[in-house]
Amino acid sequence: MRLDERRFPEVDDSTRTGADPPNDHPEYVGTRRRAPKRPLVILPSTETELTGPAYGESAVEASDADLTGQHAGEPLGQRIVLEGRVLGSDGKPLRGQLLEIWQANAAGRYRHDVDLHDAPLDPNFSGAGRCLTDDDGRYRFVTIKPGIYPWGNHPNAWRPAHIHFSLFGRAFTERLITQMYFPDDPLFPFDPIFNAVRDEAARSRLVSTFDIELTEPDWALGFRWDIVLGGREATPIEEPHHD
Repeated sequence: MRLDERRFPEVDDSTRTGADPPNDHPEYVGTRRRAPKRPLVILPSTETELTGPAYGESAVEASDADLTGQHAGEPLGQRIVLEGRVLGSDGKPLRGQLLEIWQANAAGRYRHDVDLHDAPLDPNFSGAGRCLTDDDGRYRFVTIKPGIYPWGNHPNAWRPAHIHFSLFGRAFTERLITQMYFPDDPLFPFDPIFNAVRDEAARSRLVSTFDIELTEPDWALGFRWDIVLGGREATPIEEPHHD
């Protein structure tokens, strides 16, 4: 899934035929300007791009995955535990994958200079974290449920609550991006980014599941979301082009 273009511009250089989501989705205004109009000129990857950086355990601290403990005080909002597995198309776990997340705070505002939403910033919440998957392909984040926010795509446009995910393999060329949503959000029918995934079953794979077993009493609600890379049960992602 693509990023909110007004807040975090990102160039989509894919020319996939029949892609889902499509490169040019008219209801998502940003794609009208960003979707490629001509065939791409594919540049060969260099050795540096193919072999580095190598993300090892020493580069990621365990505390990086707790977005509620990065400052002196507690952030405002509903604390959540988010856990899942990263799986290959064959269903096998993918270990050592670097996951990065970023999100709005509980009021629906990103800590970013281009976010001009008049919701308050939270001095105790930066909204970004990362972790490595373990031997079972499992990841775990502790964070705050993000708020919804207006984004100016169309009249009365609001984004459902969501968390951005970036997945790295072992090099920059393997980066994939997607978004995770929360169950039963009333904004789903009105959001062109969510609905750019035209297959209903594929859209449902973008939505996390509330998990009472993962929920920690008197402390945090639990949500579970697996990411499947490839195959019939693949999680919709913004895939890179292939030469």
